[in-house]
Amino acid sequence: MSLRLSTVILPHRRWHQGGRSTWQRAEQLGFHTAYTYDHLSWRSFRDGPWFGALPTLTAAAGVTEHLRLGTLVTSPNFRHPVTLAKELISLDDISGGRVTLGIGAGGTGFDATVLGQEPWTPRERADRLAEFVPLLDRLLTEDGPKGVSYEGDYYSAHEARNIPGCVQRPRLPFAVAATGPRGLRLAARYGQSWVTTGDPKLYETGTPEQSMRALRGQAEKLGDACAALGRDVQELDRILLTGFTPDRGRPLQSLDAFVDFAGRHRDLGFTELVIHWPIPDSDFAADEKVFEQIAMQAPAQLR
Repeated sequence: MSLRLSTVILPHRRWHQGGRSTWQRAEQLGFHTAYTYDHLSWRSFRDGPWFGALPTLTAAAGVTEHLRLGTLVTSPNFRHPVTLAKELISLDDISGGRVTLGIGAGGTGFDATVLGQEPWTPRERADRLAEFVPLLDRLLTEDGPKGVSYEGDYYSAHEARNIPGCVQRPRLPFAVAATGPRGLRLAARYGQSWVTTGDPKLYETGTPEQSMRALRGQAEKLGDACAALGRDVQELDRILLTGFTPDRGRPLQSLDAFVDFAGRHRDLGFTELVIHWPIPDSDFAADEKVFEQIAMQAPAQLR
């Protein structure tokens, strides 16, 4: 099984002070997709520069030609399906059909309270995602004369028109981030890809072997969710956003270490690994020369 290699570029650099050149370099290095986080701020970067995901991806679309672009991930924390659909259709058009929407339930960080609300419980986040994803699917695929109307518990739409729709048909692909049963059912029904970061309970004290078992279990549950809908799980790409398993940054310490890490996860059935673009003095610090060596040489070794 072949394995695609992608990267995630955090939107913390001014466009004309390294932002633009980073996205161009990602294309030169041959990454399949360059994603960015769709947050209003994130953890240790909260008190520093941080730019919006969709404007950043729009700018990246204008300075690249073949690189796919995406969010990893968008959540309901501060998004609404109606406005998000319009922005995604615009981005898909500007990029010539190169956009993937990573989408998940979101977390309890800064984004969860920045609009003044109390943080939602895990169940409340799952409830919102379960309404958000089907409505967004409709908004991106239906372009009838009266648009899309919907009245839900959390989201509404009234004759929302999205003509001409996405360049990609029937719509741009969804990469659904999920580990729980409700999220996995959404991935099985609406996803073109499934995204995981592993088991967060293992990050601090777990072992790589425990992480592999946890990932295998998640993949099996995805298979069960697909089977319940009569869908072949092999239709979904399986994406691992690295950096959050017990291995942490070790796979980026050398080409050999990464090939070993990637090969083990390919054998679990993952079709795409995403590595963070190095950021000095952060959780994503790494040697840029080794990072580029991995980008250029690892895919061939993993074929």
